[in-house]
Parts: sequence; structure tokens; C-alpha cells
Amino acid sequence: MTLDARPGRLRIDINDLRQHPGTTRRVELTTVIPDISVGEVRVPENAPITLDLLLEGIQGGIDVTGTVSVAWVGPCRRCLDEVEGELRVDVHEIFAEDHVDGETYPIARDTIDLRELTRDMVILGLPLAPLCGPDCVGPAPGDFPLESGNSPELDPDEIEDRPRDPRWAALDELRAQFEDNSDPPDEVG
Repeated sequence: MTLDARPGRLRIDINDLRQHPGTTRRVELTTVIPDISVGEVRVPENAPITLDLLLEGIQGGIDVTGTVSVAWVGPCRRCLDEVEGELRVDVHEIFAEDHVDGETYPIARDTIDLRELTRDMVILGLPLAPLCGPDCVGPAPGDFPLESGNSPELDPDEIEDRPRDPRWAALDELRAQFEDNSDPPDEVG
């Protein structure tokens, strides 16, 4: 069975599978589900999500196996350039008459809704911190380009002249207090 599912139209009639446990049906469909993201990594708007599933009637439910595939985009965790990738997630889930949250998906009036399952599989499969490539060295600090992954030798005087990040101000104050307290005591005698 091949379907072109529009958003929200992922309901599949399973009456025949429930009446004859052991019966299987292949479901191949393409759909769009908006607003799927994890942090900065997201599925682009109107990106097709492809489902290739095998539904099997089992005692008290439906066993769903197969794959969910979709394109994703997000920033490289090192250089912050945009990265694109293709996600392919293996699926093995159960839709049950006696649905238990977090363990199975519900059956409603001889139909299953693949929307929640699809969304869950994509969210769980999206990379949390993608890389644009295994050799990405990230952004160069300041104006110093990094070559072949090694930091250039910096002149200590140049480092002192560079403006400090204001987020370090509290640590600078602690350092100054520590240095003031570490002076040797005056000898009384």
C-alpha cells in the first residue's frame, strides 16, 4: 500500500490485521510534519518524511517495523556552518489495545495513527551535535587562523593587549583578591 499522506493524515485502517493475527501489510508513504527539531537541528519546512513499514497483526495489537527517513539541517558544533544530512531510523514499535504511555502506541477504533510514532522516531534520531566533517577544527580564535588543527604560537604581550571577555570579570576580581592576600606578611620584630 503506497500513500501520499498529507499532514495529519497518517491514520491506517487495521481491521483486517486485527481479525487475522499473523497477517502482514507493507505501508510505504510520504508525509510532511511541521516543526520537528532538537535544539538547533531541525527538519526543514515541507521536507518529505518517508515511511517504509511492515504492519503485522499480533495478539492484542499491531507490530510495526521498518524505517523512517528524512533530511535534516543544523549548525556544525565546531565551526557553526550549516550542515545537512539524511536521517534513517529503524522502527520497531507496538500499537496496543491496552495502550501504556511510553511503552506502546494506542489503537483507536480499528485504526492506528502513525503521526506520533513518526515524530518520535525523527526527534530521537536527529543528531544532537553534528559535525560538517571529521576534520573540522572549528572557528579560529580572534584573528588567528588555525592551520592543520594546530594553534599558532601567541606572543604573551599580544594576549595581554587583547580585550577580555566580560564574562571573566568575576574571576579576574577573585584573582586580584587572591594575589593581594598572598603577599608575604610584614615581619614585626
